Amino acid sequence: MSVRAERKLLAAIEAGGTKFICAAGYAPDQILQSAQIATTKPRETFAQVTSFFSKAVSAHGEIAAMGVASFGPIDIDPDSATYGSILNTPKPHWTGANFLKELAPFKAPIMIDTDVSGAGIGEAHAGAGKDLRTIAYVTVGTGIGAGVIKDGVPQSGFGHYELGHIRPPRDKNADPYPGRCPFHGDCLEGVASGPAIIERWGASLSDLPAGHVAINLEAEYLSHLALTLILGHMPERIIFGGGVMKAPGLMEQVRRETKALLGDYVQGQHLKGDLSDYIVAPALGDLAGITGAMALAQMALKNAQ
Repeated sequence: MSVRAERKLLAAIEAGGTKFICAAGYAPDQILQSAQIATTKPRETFAQVTSFFSKAVSAHGEIAAMGVASFGPIDIDPDSATYGSILNTPKPHWTGANFLKELAPFKAPIMIDTDVSGAGIGEAHAGAGKDLRTIAYVTVGTGIGAGVIKDGVPQSGFGHYELGHIRPPRDKNADPYPGRCPFHGDCLEGVASGPAIIERWGASLSDLPAGHVAINLEAEYLSHLALTLILGHMPERIIFGGGVMKAPGLMEQVRRETKALLGDYVQGQHLKGDLSDYIVAPALGDLAGITGAMALAQMALKNAQ
């Protein structure tokens, strides 16, 4: 029997605001080919996505299942009439774009979730969350988002969590910046995302001088998200990813600020010490998202069997 007959080809998309990463393979650790596509307008972007997967089908056989980890907000309810649709996003032209419709020609079952949940699934599958039951994944970049993964499955209610839009306490004398979120102004994403940092100080956090006030302020804001995740979900580990978190000293300061906010109220082995084993960077780095999207494809295949 041929390898093609024995194995099921999976397709995965990590759909970000600036780029799409597409991959085809047999498992998260068995990717056969991948490509990076610029996120422009939906018609242009999906045309390139379709072309990539059509070539993968020609090379490796029909796609058995697909997984999509996308920027949002996005409808992730399989029972919804608009499942797979981008909702009210600030990204121009993308509101209403629908992954289910665009990928329909491949006639494969599809599982769709957020990009942050996808990265969390990837880390739970093979990264910093492996062998833990409940983890939280946070991304801090162009936007801010957080997902909670329990037993390998992303948690949600009628929709995905929107923890990037909580309102952290603010001292407006110390930080008079009004925020840039088009919906909430100075919510967490509005004051602590990458674009907010650049708009406020004229440079990314990594490019600002050592000891700049921005590091402490950023850590203060993000620690309130960490506290919210701990009090609301009690994850065994919180993973902070995204470009902003690569700034020197930020992760350590987030740990210190979170420890102070906890005030020794919540007890447990995971929260002992300086939180260096609790608030961590992604072990998979930039591969977390596409790994999670491949895992979503595996889930879609299992559900269809």
